[in-house]
Amino acid sequence: MTLVSRRKVLQFGLAVGAMAVMPRFAFAAAQPDRVYAPAASDWRAFNLSTTVTPPDTAGATSVWLPVPSVDTAWQRTLDTNWTGNAAQAEFVTDPTSGATMLHARFDAGQTDRMVVLTTRVETRNRTIDWSKKSDVREDPAVLEAALKGSSLAPIDGVVGDIAAKATAGANTDVEKVQAIYNWIVASCYRNLDTPGCGSGDLTALLANAAPGGKCADLNGLFVAMARASGVPARDVYGVRVAPSAFGYKQLGANTADVTGAQHCRAEAWLEGYGWVAMDPADVLKVMRAETKEWIRDRRDPLVAPVDAALFGNWEGNWVAFNSARDVALPGAASAASVPFLMYPQGMADASQRFDELDAKAFSYKITAAEA
Repeated sequence: MTLVSRRKVLQFGLAVGAMAVMPRFAFAAAQPDRVYAPAASDWRAFNLSTTVTPPDTAGATSVWLPVPSVDTAWQRTLDTNWTGNAAQAEFVTDPTSGATMLHARFDAGQTDRMVVLTTRVETRNRTIDWSKKSDVREDPAVLEAALKGSSLAPIDGVVGDIAAKATAGANTDVEKVQAIYNWIVASCYRNLDTPGCGSGDLTALLANAAPGGKCADLNGLFVAMARASGVPARDVYGVRVAPSAFGYKQLGANTADVTGAQHCRAEAWLEGYGWVAMDPADVLKVMRAETKEWIRDRRDPLVAPVDAALFGNWEGNWVAFNSARDVALPGAASAASVPFLMYPQGMADASQRFDELDAKAFSYKITAAEA
């Protein structure tokens, strides 16, 4: 990144610095006309199925499919299995991150290739009561890992500079996270031209005065800024599986075919609260795509409830896969890795990578059904 582009980003951040320290719930109180308020809910069960039919002409082929591997108070996996004619298939867990995937291999010359991964998952709304604190604990090694940068998301340089500006005057970790959340919503935008969920490359994202991207970029920036500020944070990669209960088209999956419904969320570790839900990227999605007109004021009655709620809450209409970054693909001859594992991955002849965003050519289909 050039010095000029760094200055542009920092100048833009200073311009919204006043907004960065505003109380988190001020916007919702100003516009009570629309409701978006996930509340504590019962468990919901979903059957999530990924069907992959690699082309017969691809030679020896391997595919890696993310498996929901999050066991928390808001999600639990009940059953996982696979069917098909893969020459070999096994469930593999990344020892560093805990991310689980199905690795299936097809031999050269094998025809009518198919593998189907099916997972039964239960989810429920995730909520927080800011008036109640507890003595919640976490493994120190987990928190230490949640303070480090990654290949595409460094926490020094311009990210550290922006984080310092955004959190100036914040004294507690809650205040820092509020300021960072506000900075993302005020300073960034959802770029409709960004492929998929974005690459998560923060250097590329911040090369522009107004950073534009999608969830892996925007929530990835939130996570990096929190880490740069000394607050443990992590991305959570997954897929939407059901419509929003509040009528927001952009905040849910509106068909059983969820092939393109991947979504990355975020968490921050806050003392006394534990891991807390965060999703500034979805606020920006509502602003940019919920209506035909680009809503640029977060106090708009359509946006304000979402802006308030997604600081600490989210709906249980989404299934998390993992929180892994820089994931090695086991069994890949070239020791291939991906910056995150949210989409199916594939490789032919040990070197030719399939485009995970081109589901038709890959080819794969993901469906979800509430049980």
